[in-house]
Amino acid sequence: MSTLAVDGLEVRYAAVRALRDVSLTAAPGSVTALLGANGAGKTSLLRTVAGLNRPTVGRVLLDGDDITGLPAHRLARMGICLVPEGRQLFAELTVAENLRLGLHGTGIRSERDVTERIDTVCATFPALREALPRRAGLLSGGQQQMVAIGRALVRRPRVLLLDEPSLGLAPRLVTEILATVGRLSADGVTVLLAEQNAAAALRCAHRGVVLRGGAVVRDEAAAALLHDDEVSHHYLGAATPSAPAPPRGLPSILREEL
Repeated sequence: MSTLAVDGLEVRYAAVRALRDVSLTAAPGSVTALLGANGAGKTSLLRTVAGLNRPTVGRVLLDGDDITGLPAHRLARMGICLVPEGRQLFAELTVAENLRLGLHGTGIRSERDVTERIDTVCATFPALREALPRRAGLLSGGQQQMVAIGRALVRRPRVLLLDEPSLGLAPRLVTEILATVGRLSADGVTVLLAEQNAAAALRCAHRGVVLRGGAVVRDEAAAALLHDDEVSHHYLGAATPSAPAPPRGLPSILREEL
C-alpha cells in the first residue's frame, strides 16, 4: 500500500499554465476523485504523476520519496500505472495480446507467470475470459475499458491513475467499472480517478478534489462533497460550466491535453 502526494505542482504547455500550485495526498488503499470541467487540469495532473509531463515547479512523492521528473517507463516499473482516456488499445491485436503488452518492461517472461497475471485480470473482469482470443477492436466499449484497466492491473500497480473510465459507457457498465475500482482500493491499490460523472465518482471515492482553472478549489471527504450544494450545482446537477478555450495557435495535441 502506497501514499501518493503532489506538492505545489505547476505545469505549462508553452505559454499556457495548465496546473497551478496543485497539492494533494492520496492515502494508501484509497480512491481520490478528481472533479472539474473540461480544461480544469485533471488529465494534466494524471499525466504529470505518470511521468508524461514534466512540472515546471513542485514535486511528486511516492511513499515520501521524490519521484519528480522520472520518465514514465521508470515510474511504471515502480508501480505507477496510467489508464488513459479513450482506452488506446491495439485494435488489431487480441485481448490476450493487449494484456501481455502491459507486462512490457517488468521482466516477466515465463508463460506460467504471464498466464497467472492474465488469469488474475479475468478474475477481476470475468467477461474478458471468453474474449481473450478476440481482437480488441471488436469488443464493446465496456469490454474495451476492462481490457484497458486490465493492461495496467497485470503489472500489479501500487498506484492506479484512471482518466475518464466511464466515458461513453452505459450507466450499468459505469456502475460495474467503478465498483471494481472500489474493490481494487480495498485490496490496497491507491487510486486517482479523473471523472466527468462526478456523482458516481464521489460515491466510490474516499476523497474528492475539485479542480478549476488548473488549481485545487476543494479537497474534502467524498461524502461531504456529494452532499454539498455548491458542488451539486456545478458538477452533479446543472450543466457543467464550459472551460475557456485554449489560446489560438496552441498545437492540437496540447489543446487536447488541457
